Amino acid sequence: MRTLESLKVGSQLPSPKGVALAILEVCRREDTTTTEIARIVQTDPALSGRLLHLSNSIAMSSGGRQTASVPEAILRVGLAAVRQLALGFSLVDQSQNGPCKAFDYPRFWSHSLLMALAMQRLARISRAGAADELFACGLLARVGCLGLATIYPDEYASILEQSSSDTQLVELERQRLQIDHNELTAAMLTDWGIPKSLVEPVSFHEAPAASGFIEGSRPYQLANLFYLAKRVADLGVATEDARSDQIPELMRLGSQLGLDTEAFGAVIDELGKEWIEWGALLKVPAAALPAFSVMAAPPSADLEESPAALRVLLVEDDPTTLMMMESLLGELLGHTVFTATQGKEALALAVEVMPQVVLTDWMMPVMDGIELCRALRATEWGQSMYVIMLTGVDAEDDILKAFEVGVDDYVTKPINVRALRARLRAAWHYVQLLESWERDRAQLKQFTAELAISNRRLEHVALTDQLTNLPNRRAGMTALDQAWRSAERTGQALAVLAIDVDHFKKVNDSYGHAVGDLVLKAVAKAIQDSARKDDSICRMGGEEFLFVCRNTDLRAALQAAERLRKMIAGLVITVSGAEVRTSISIGIACKGTDTPDADALVNTADKALYGAKHGGRNRTCLMTQGQLLFSQVDSSPQ
Repeated sequence: MRTLESLKVGSQLPSPKGVALAILEVCRREDTTTTEIARIVQTDPALSGRLLHLSNSIAMSSGGRQTASVPEAILRVGLAAVRQLALGFSLVDQSQNGPCKAFDYPRFWSHSLLMALAMQRLARISRAGAADELFACGLLARVGCLGLATIYPDEYASILEQSSSDTQLVELERQRLQIDHNELTAAMLTDWGIPKSLVEPVSFHEAPAASGFIEGSRPYQLANLFYLAKRVADLGVATEDARSDQIPELMRLGSQLGLDTEAFGAVIDELGKEWIEWGALLKVPAAALPAFSVMAAPPSADLEESPAALRVLLVEDDPTTLMMMESLLGELLGHTVFTATQGKEALALAVEVMPQVVLTDWMMPVMDGIELCRALRATEWGQSMYVIMLTGVDAEDDILKAFEVGVDDYVTKPINVRALRARLRAAWHYVQLLESWERDRAQLKQFTAELAISNRRLEHVALTDQLTNLPNRRAGMTALDQAWRSAERTGQALAVLAIDVDHFKKVNDSYGHAVGDLVLKAVAKAIQDSARKDDSICRMGGEEFLFVCRNTDLRAALQAAERLRKMIAGLVITVSGAEVRTSISIGIACKGTDTPDADALVNTADKALYGAKHGGRNRTCLMTQGQLLFSQVDSSPQ
């Protein structure tokens, strides 16, 4: 992978200039004041106007008063956001065009601007961070694309022409340039002083599931918000035909924020207006978006405008009528038509083509229309088909009989084209409602599955120590209670080992907390490796662990403790050339007739551990009948 420094050599990466560069330099000092920043900002009328516009938009959303004072606007927005906004606005002004012929610079900034506005609005809804800092991050979230187009104009033009998706674009970038636009974005933002807490979520905005962030954490939430903001920006620059395909996914993502279709539609509609306002301020293309309700509307119900609106199974035994109806349905009304001449043939064909509408004659040989409808309704797959009966009579008793067996509608012969079209339009609405219901059901299943996975992950996080991946204190005490109840029922022995890492503070003080974490992980793994199938281990906190040994008497517990203690004493942890050794002290207690409950058992083990530590450490101590007994002293170096 290429580094930012190697890319800088002999190239002109996009970078801030003028007032933006001055602001970045001043903000690097710890004694920077608002007055000093304001003085620099006021030398650039365009930047001043944009900051005032942003500040006043904040005031309008929060019910505050508007201002014409640049210093007051900076106080409201915040120094961090001012620095990032100056950087973003500077790049927009400088990079309206460039050397890469296949890179659409105006569209890039149009997309980036809408993503920035979407991120600002989503931040206010979710309260995941400062809205104006996230506005700036949204504006710069894809600056790596601009960087690659600037450094490798010809090669990147070829990559853009061959890629049809973000995933394919990343793969081609890595193959040909040894770096992708997300990696370059992260490197550039870091170089400009954007906090790592924002850079990392930005770098995963195209695929938040691949980030590895803990679900529910702030980075995880931000990465998903950036992803949603990008999808909103994709919608804004998409063609009219492509927008309808993007709406269902957007609605699903919006629902995860607690926004129903109406609320999310209102957000999109407001973003469209802000996009035009900011587009004029930044001289970036921004067109009015259609109302979200229009974009999310189903296709036109006009069958004459839908060449293949329905799959129709036509069942008619009269050849002349069959030919006439097939031509009418297929050529005039534009449906996909399958034909059969009697009910049994139609039933077999229906299994194969799964029509949405069955248009059947009533009187036919072998199996008539009534029997065909009854047979369809007896199957699970046939219950959802819309059945229209063709009949030469309209006697009330006959019509009632047809509806009782499951016919949805009927048309009398001779066929009136307008009447048939009206029935088919009703069938189309039914099919649309059915498909919508199926989509909602599939979406509900997906939501349910996602919720189940989230709950399992949350449960795992709630019961797991994140450093050692052992069960935490809560899970350990639950396991101890279960072991205690089992021992009470069966009369089997039960022992617990309270374990403490010796002189752990010295390790942290001498080598640092990162090495201390490695020591704890090594000790935890050794304890885990020494455990039997039915044993339970947990990290109680800090450098303390609890080992619960089922069906283990005092003698067996002492032997197990000594084996473990000697194993830890022999561990050598090598970090950056340095060898770190450690040892443990162990306190043992066994369930006896004088032990009232599990808590008392742990307290007894703790007293034994206290005795082991005060007896010189790196040893095992057990408490039985109120007396402390020590294992043989280990003279190995501490």
